[in-house]
Amino acid sequence: MILEDTRSWAQLAGKTALERKGEKIVILDMREVTLVADYFVIVSGHTVIQVAALADHIEEAMKKAGISLLQRVGGDKSHWILLDYGAVVVHIFTDDERHYYDLERLWGDADLIALEESE
Repeated sequence: MILEDTRSWAQLAGKTALERKGEKIVILDMREVTLVADYFVIVSGHTVIQVAALADHIEEAMKKAGISLLQRVGGDKSHWILLDYGAVVVHIFTDDERHYYDLERLWGDADLIALEESE
């Protein structure tokens, strides 16, 4: 399965996180507010172990879809792991780190995109 549309990349990351018990999943449309990425996907996990597991599962799903990871920032004991796919950046936080950095507020001008239902 090759996904051409970057919005579908963000949806895949979000759906994978949801399937793996990620919480408070938010997709931000960044195209009108920055050149950094088309979409940010923001996910919460309760522990560093869950954050790492979510990152691993998202990486696996994206690779299977033919989407190349450019960079992973954060290791297995990190409270914030960033997966950079160029047009889509996935941020996986522990609850406290997410609250502290509050990317949704920081990028408050970005439109929220609904996570689509699985088919």
